[in-house]
Amino acid sequence: MPHRSRTTASIVRVPELEYDVLDVLIGYALRRAQVALYGAFDRATRGMDITPPRFTALVIVGANAGISQSTLGTVLGIARSGAMMLVDWMVERGMVERRNCPRDRRAWGLHLTVRGERFVEKMKASVLAEDRRQASLLSSAERRTLLGLLDKISVTKKERRA
Repeated sequence: MPHRSRTTASIVRVPELEYDVLDVLIGYALRRAQVALYGAFDRATRGMDITPPRFTALVIVGANAGISQSTLGTVLGIARSGAMMLVDWMVERGMVERRNCPRDRRAWGLHLTVRGERFVEKMKASVLAEDRRQASLLSSAERRTLLGLLDKISVTKKERRA
């Protein structure tokens, strides 16, 4: 099947327009940046049959061998049924396998297969390179600061109380 671009058109800032409150809304600035970075992700994963949730899931499983399906769903912010469908997708493609969890015989732990490990490494390298190209106007210090600030405002009320 030919690749159809998933890229959303960029949100171009038109100089002669007044943006009113949008100029001070973090959410609006984040949305513009997200659309641009999604385009970079799309270029990096073209032909790989990968979406941001699939990428996240594969990276998380690779970094946390034995993670449970429910914990993966929590990380992705998706319902249990959505996590199951995503894991089924990864298993069907031979990238992830379910194994009995030694700590809880009723649970399954998720593990990358050799094929999955190779795919994740290739995918990470491509996505990192394109992400860096897209954000090339930022210095290393600015990049770290931006990531720290975004992390700070993305913390939930529940996490703040913990």
